Amino acid sequence: MTDLDGSHVVPGDAIPGSADPGGAGAGTTGAGRRASRQSRPARGASPGPFSSRSYRLYFAGQLVSNTGSWFQNLAISLVVLQATGSATALAWVTIAQFTPVFLLAPLAGRLADTVPIRRILACTSAASVAAAIGLIAVLGQAELNLPWLLGLLVLAGSCQGMERIAAQAFVYELVGPRLLKTGTVLTSVYVSVARFIGPGLAGFAFAAFGPVPCLAINAVSYVAVVIAVLLIRPADLHRRQSQRGSAGKILLRRLPVFPVVAALLAVNIVVAVTAMNMNVVITALVTGTHGGGAEHLGAAHALNAVGAVIGAVILTRLRSLSFATLAPVFLVFGVALAANALAPSLAWFLALAPVLGLGIGLFSGTVNASAQSLVPPAVIGRMMSLVTMGTFGSIPFGALLAGALIDSTGARAPFLVAAVACLVNAGVVLVLARRGWGREAATAS
Repeated sequence: MTDLDGSHVVPGDAIPGSADPGGAGAGTTGAGRRASRQSRPARGASPGPFSSRSYRLYFAGQLVSNTGSWFQNLAISLVVLQATGSATALAWVTIAQFTPVFLLAPLAGRLADTVPIRRILACTSAASVAAAIGLIAVLGQAELNLPWLLGLLVLAGSCQGMERIAAQAFVYELVGPRLLKTGTVLTSVYVSVARFIGPGLAGFAFAAFGPVPCLAINAVSYVAVVIAVLLIRPADLHRRQSQRGSAGKILLRRLPVFPVVAALLAVNIVVAVTAMNMNVVITALVTGTHGGGAEHLGAAHALNAVGAVIGAVILTRLRSLSFATLAPVFLVFGVALAANALAPSLAWFLALAPVLGLGIGLFSGTVNASAQSLVPPAVIGRMMSLVTMGTFGSIPFGALLAGALIDSTGARAPFLVAAVACLVNAGVVLVLARRGWGREAATAS
């Protein structure tokens, strides 16, 4: 098993003669050997996480659930915008959804490292069904009750925050250390594929049937996660030994890695605040600036997802991902944001949407994979809670900024601010990488 003194195996690096470097230790028996055999591809086949039955079940459940979430997100965004006509009100929807992620992330990370993740995912999915039913009751009323809506979104956001961190930590248990990098990157694929399928279908469903059926579809989609986790056999999972202490204390014991993690979290927060409020900004830009409808909004998200999938596929082809990889990623993301901000018409904006998605896919995959590679398996949950706090916990602050910019300046302004932030981050990462930060982290790992 990985200890805290530097024997951590870098994901994706094969060690000849090593049976299970991230499993239950030298004495791995039974479950560890079965999990190792399960994730090892047949001779002559290309290695990949989908060689694992458990990962296939997990991926399918998450794909269905994430697709259903788009029905709810798009329906609520359109209802609030139509009822209030205010981007600030739409920003409060984002705040209600993501503030619980920020507040609960430390607890969620610790639970993901100490409680069976199958149990966490089953419980959070069941609670999400209850929240969705409550939202159906609120949106079924003749007049929108915004306080009740926001309250139920806080409940839904709490469930999603716990689920998101647990799902990220679950990847190691599903595929083991050798396939961790690819398995982590591919989690962004089901998110992107769901973004491709969900918004388009949700846009047409909203236009044809209204918001309530959209929320009902989301409630049913959570059942897929429950079924998937129940079908995953605990004996097929790679074990992670529990380790006491916070992620910060454990990382301080690995001093060469700590500065890189701190820098990774810092640039992640900057991008989350400025560039990850796409639900607010794209909704305002498509329906406000360019005068599009629900179907155009769905198409924008779908085309955005196409680029994100391409970005994830590109990352799976790389031998390794590190902090230094973020320099070209930020450059691509910044240029994509600027191009979308300056699109002169709806047609041009839709044509450039895949380029924006490419930047998002490259950014998300690189941050998640490099973060997991820097820490021992025992604290992946706590590490991902820090990343999640930055990625999603900071979104409420960014939503307020985006809403204020949209209402005062226009929907193009948040994109331009985000573009500048990404280009500055690219320069910062490049300078730090040239000073050897990425190499030090690789050595420490």
